[in-house]
Amino acid sequence: MAEAVFRVVQAGPLVSVQDGGRPGMMRFGVPASGGMDRKALALANLAVGQPEGAPVIEVSLGGLTLECLSGRVSIAVTGGAFVVEAGGRRAASWQVVTIKAGETFTIRRGHWGAWAYLAFAGALQAPRWLGSAATLASSNLGGGVLKAGQEWVVAEANLLPPRDLPRPVSARPRRRLHVVMGPQAHCFAPEALEAFAAGPWFLTPQGDRMGVRLKGPVLALGDALSIPSEPIVRGSVQVAGDGVPVVLLADHQTTGGYPKIATVLDDDLDSFTQLRPGDGVSFAPIGAAEAAALGRFRAERWADYKARMRDRMRGSPG
Repeated sequence: MAEAVFRVVQAGPLVSVQDGGRPGMMRFGVPASGGMDRKALALANLAVGQPEGAPVIEVSLGGLTLECLSGRVSIAVTGGAFVVEAGGRRAASWQVVTIKAGETFTIRRGHWGAWAYLAFAGALQAPRWLGSAATLASSNLGGGVLKAGQEWVVAEANLLPPRDLPRPVSARPRRRLHVVMGPQAHCFAPEALEAFAAGPWFLTPQGDRMGVRLKGPVLALGDALSIPSEPIVRGSVQVAGDGVPVVLLADHQTTGGYPKIATVLDDDLDSFTQLRPGDGVSFAPIGAAEAAALGRFRAERWADYKARMRDRMRGSPG
């Protein structure tokens, strides 16, 4: 079978192998991990005929340069609006391009977005841990963080026609997040709840795959720090003793004792991760029933979008 071999020339911080993650493992103290922007990861794989949760390379704002040592393979790029150079040819994200031996592939930050995804028209040969290639950044277990000098093999490499990919509206960074208040909202003073909804909030540079700290009003905790440690989920807005909220993301810890003032609607999180430090964000509290209805509506729209993308990928180029 054909294969392509790549060498890492340069890789920024947090550039790693990710896939669909490890659902169902949190009860054992193992974070789910997986893509920060799960939708972009899935669409990159669909664009090259791979399963939605197949291993890809997740690229941070630090960028990535790969050199193709042998073979040739097509690559799909999704996520933020990153700048792409493929074999000396200037391209962009949301495209399928082909790289062959002797050429380099470079991706670096563009005018918006924080994460990009490279999916190969073949099987990226990456180490697995507990059945997944998703990299847990704190331990480097899974596929691993990319480092200069490493070689990566893509087995069963295929070639696809170059094409632009349809980019969903939801791919753009989302600055207004729907939240359900709680589960510890009752522990906060009324003025803290009002300040949380009013903002303004800005992303700080203190962020990684576990979560991101926000800058804004101090949220007075009262006696909220007396709660016992309990399970937490992706999208929890946790408030530490200094009154600063943190939105928990892909590699978040599985339990925590800090109070959660709110929980972000899961569908809002993917495009939220495409915001950069300094970007503003606001919270829109809604009830549980409204959140469930909105989640169902978006899930149906997402399924329809993926079906249309599959149909387009099976059709003619363009």
